This record gives sequence, C-alpha cells and structure tokens, in this order.
Amino acid sequence: MSAPRTAPTLLGSAARILDLSLGQMLWSRRSIFLGLLLGGPVLLAIALRVVDTLYRSGFQINGARAGGAAIFGMMIWLLYIRFIVPVLGVFYGTSLIADEVDDKTITYLFTRPIPRSAVLLGKYLAYVVCTTLLVLPSVMLVFFLVVSTGGGSVAAAFPSLLRDFAMLAIGLAAYGAVFALVGTRIKRPLIVGLVFAFGWEPAVLLFPGYLKRLTVAYYMQALVTHEMPQDSAVSLLMQVFREVPSVATSLLALAVITGVTLWLAGRAVEHKEYVLEQ
Repeated sequence: MSAPRTAPTLLGSAARILDLSLGQMLWSRRSIFLGLLLGGPVLLAIALRVVDTLYRSGFQINGARAGGAAIFGMMIWLLYIRFIVPVLGVFYGTSLIADEVDDKTITYLFTRPIPRSAVLLGKYLAYVVCTTLLVLPSVMLVFFLVVSTGGGSVAAAFPSLLRDFAMLAIGLAAYGAVFALVGTRIKRPLIVGLVFAFGWEPAVLLFPGYLKRLTVAYYMQALVTHEMPQDSAVSLLMQVFREVPSVATSLLALAVITGVTLWLAGRAVEHKEYVLEQ
C-alpha cells in the first residue's frame, strides 16, 4: 500500500513557481524595455568618461572638478534610488498577478495542487532575482566608468559599491512587495503604483510630520552612504530629505513593510474570486 501523498508546502510550491516564472520574466518584453532603461545611466557614464578624457578640466560642479566617487553617488541618488528602483517595483510588482489575469492564464496556475499564495510568492521571488540581475550589472558598469574619473580610486570606493548592491536589492524587495499588494487589490494597479511612487512619496517627504513614515523612500535614505555635492540646487533639495531614521530602524521598517505587504497580498490572492472577462 502506497503512502498517502502529502500536500505541497508553501515554500516548495513557491520554488516551483519561481523556476517556472524566472525565465519567462527575464525574456519578457517588459524586461527588454527596462533593460534599455537601465542602459541610460551607462550611456551617461560613458559620456562623462569621454568628457574627462578629452578635457583636462573634466566634469565640473559649481566651477570645481568633481571627483568620480561624488558623481557616482549623485547618480545612485538621482537615477537609481529616486527613479529606477521605484520604476522596476511598479512595473513588475503590479503585474505579478495582473498579467496572469489579463492573459487569462490565472486559472491554469490556480488549478495546480498548490496554495494560491505560493503562486504570488514564487512570482515575487522571480521578480527579486530578475530585477537584481538587471540592476546590478548596470550599477557595476557605471561604477567602473565613473569612479576613476577626476583621479578617483576604484579600489578605495569598492566597499561602497557592495553596500550599494545590498541597498538596491533591499529597495527592490520592498517596492516589489508594496506594489504586489497594489496589484492584487486594485483593478488598474499600474496607474496607482506610479502615482504612489512619483506623486505621493516625493510630496510627503517635503513636509514635516508622520506621513513620510508611510513611504519606502523615507527608510531607503538612511541606507545610502553617498553624500550629495554641497552648495548646489540638488544639495538643497537633499537637505530637505535628510530627516532620516537610523540604519537599524530603517532595516527593521523595510523588513516589516516587505513582510506585511507580501502577506496581505497573499491573503488577497487566497480569497479573491478571479472572473475572467470574455
């Protein structure tokens, strides 16, 4: 007599969905488009390197030659933290379940003998791996192209690159979880996600009070080790944002945000009835 079959575990089922989804996600049209988007900072870094090579004065900020590490820090702040990481979170996170509904494939996933929440968790883990594989090569290329300009030392700045990798991965995980919840709760999640990332978050960071604690960006700031250039319009803006919590508080808050929003998204998937439009 054969032993009774046990129900698959949540993590085991999520691992199967991760394996199924990762290849599809890496080679999707969305990944190709966002890969081109991540090529923008690399092209900018190449242009800065050309300027540094052709002109003895190099790249200047307020009449003074900027060091490569300072330029790289500015690019991390303005291009990756403020723009690319939220964009990746919005475009991928909101689509984890919404794309399956739009493609009318959600029923095939839900007929498998696995927990529904495992589908979301597996696709979320595939998102984290996919976006990390897209972002980190872009950051590394920018680092090696930019940091050595202006007489900067790559070896001295390399430990900060490793911290940047960890910080960006944490940001991708947090934004992805938040927008995964949006994608499971709202019918037009992409619009809501864009408004949250580029409307709500920048707006509440400019004002005193507790609303900024309801944003991912508020806690991400404490993890950025780069300083902005002084005596510039960008520096003035960043001074407004410098009311930041400690690193330990930020890590704990981001972990809570990721865990709670992902759990709520899983609950929503478990209990929601998906009616496919003909």
